[in-house]
Formats: sequence, C-alpha cells, structure tokens
Amino acid sequence: MKKLLKIVGGILVLFICIAVVLLIISGIRTGLTQDDYSKVYVDEKYQTPIKIENIEVITQDISCGYAVIEMFSAWNGGDITEESLYDQYGTIITSTGKKFCEEMNKQFPEYKTEMHKYVKNTEFIDIMYETLASGKPVPFEWAALYGDEWTLHYSLIIGADISNDKITVANPYGYYEELTIEELLERTSFKAYEDMPLFMKMGFAIGLFEKNTIYSVK
Repeated sequence: MKKLLKIVGGILVLFICIAVVLLIISGIRTGLTQDDYSKVYVDEKYQTPIKIENIEVITQDISCGYAVIEMFSAWNGGDITEESLYDQYGTIITSTGKKFCEEMNKQFPEYKTEMHKYVKNTEFIDIMYETLASGKPVPFEWAALYGDEWTLHYSLIIGADISNDKITVANPYGYYEELTIEELLERTSFKAYEDMPLFMKMGFAIGLFEKNTIYSVK
C-alpha cells in the first residue's frame, strides 16, 4: 500500500511540475509578443483611416466563432448562419483556432484565410491594417466581457483609425465597440482577463487556446 501511495504521489508531483513548466513557457511566449508599437501612430503607412462598411453586428445564439462567420457571410452577400453551421456538424467543432481557419476557407473559397498566433503587437497591427486596407473585415481572438464575466471570444475588426488611436470592432455579443490600440492589445494578449481560472491558463499553456491571434483574409 505504501509503495502504491508513493507511486501515486510521484505521479502527482510529476504532473504538477509539468504544469508549472508549461505555465512558465506560456508566460514567456506571451511576453515575447509585447513589443513596442508606439511608432505606428506616426508611421506613414497607417495614417489613412479605414472602415469596412455594411457589417451588421448580430447577437450570437450558438457560438462566437460561428457568429463571426455569419457576419462575414452577410457582408460577403451570403446566407450562412450559426444554425446552418451547427446543423451541418451537429455540434460546435469548427468555431475556434485552426478549425475556425479551416471553416473560413471552406465557406469562403474565394478568399484565403490564414491564422497568425502569438504574433508581436506590431505584427498584429500590421496584419489588421493590411487586411482592412484590402477591403475585408478581420476575425480575431480576444478577451471580452459578457456582462461582468471575462470570456475568450471571437469578433471582427471592422475599422482602424490608428493616428487617432481608435479601433472599431463588431462584437457578436450584440454591439459595436471602439477601443484604443492599448485596450485592444491588452485584450488580445489576455492581460485584461481578470482572475483567469486555472483551467483557462492551462488551456493556453497546452495550446488549446492562443494569444495575440488574428486571421488575415486575402
């Protein structure tokens, strides 16, 4: 019995050590994304404000990822809905991460959607601006408030007025948001997510979720 307890104890210690190492690595990866982006405010490349028109915000019924695809489809002249996606799979399986990217490419073959994760702040801004400048809204992953509760969420960036420090987001919680670049990046890095539970931290640590993640659409 003592031998069994010792083995179980050793396994628990091993799992704890692995979890701690993964959390440390996750913290380092997040830190590497936090480069200085202050020059974007005066960079000639970003001086023209851009706004994608005719993006009708919706209130999600099933999932934020599916709601983003529905909003993108409506803007693109299509009729894809959260419900049609759910009915196709019978569950929610293609609404986040790589699966979201695959679903975007499946539903919109006229475009090429690419996932960019753990990018530096300056890269995030550049991908965002380049995609908007090409005339397309920008799907991305961030921390968002649902009432008083922080959540991992998907939305569409639809406007950027960088010299005036204003980013416009179509949030499928049912409203448009205007944020400063600092506020946006605080939330894409999930630093704004107050009192993040351990299971969520471990989700980032093992690669189930991602930070500073944005999707280019070409």
